[in-house]
Amino acid sequence: MRSVDPALPGAEIVAAGIDDLRNGRDTSEALLVSMAATRLRQLGFDIPPAIADPEHRLWEQLAQEGADAAHGRYNSLVRRLVSFQRAACVN
Repeated sequence: MRSVDPALPGAEIVAAGIDDLRNGRDTSEALLVSMAATRLRQLGFDIPPAIADPEHRLWEQLAQEGADAAHGRYNSLVRRLVSFQRAACVN
């Protein structure tokens, strides 16, 4: 299995999300990794079982932290995840 290269963009989010999933924590990072679990597994990462309905749950969690910033924060997290996936494809 492949380890998360800390030099990749968004690596800190993915690494934290994998760790949170392993430890049963329902964090925004765990939900984000759950959203991309299939693709991350295809890229060779050892991803624990994903959280069900991660997109909706992530949105709800971000809205609870601040409804005004939820949209921007959600999009920012997804962009960082996509950047990580693209960089991992190259490396």
